Amino acid sequence: MKKIAQVICCFALLAGCTTGSKVTINKGPTTVQTSSRSEPIFYNGKTYHLDYNYIEGKGAFDMKVSGLGPKQQQDAVIIATSDLSYFACPDRQRGKLMGMPVYVGKKWTAYAKCG
Repeated sequence: MKKIAQVICCFALLAGCTTGSKVTINKGPTTVQTSSRSEPIFYNGKTYHLDYNYIEGKGAFDMKVSGLGPKQQQDAVIIATSDLSYFACPDRQRGKLMGMPVYVGKKWTAYAKCG
């Protein structure tokens, strides 16, 4: 019974292949998701909070990561850049910081953009 199923799958795969077929890949313009977000972020076994807003005039995101201490700048960088990539940047572009984050009012604040 198992071999019959394998043979059927093999024929189904071969039936999908035709000679001379064309594949068109549309690569249209990609867009950054500029809507504001507020998300809980699970990182290194703990939950933090990320808020970001797009600033039209700067072409960048104002990102705030809360739940981290004043000595966790590198964690703030990782959370901000990776989550911006996940939530807003097209085609798996990485989020890039525009300067280093600053710790103010128990939050790390940074500006970042895609690309």
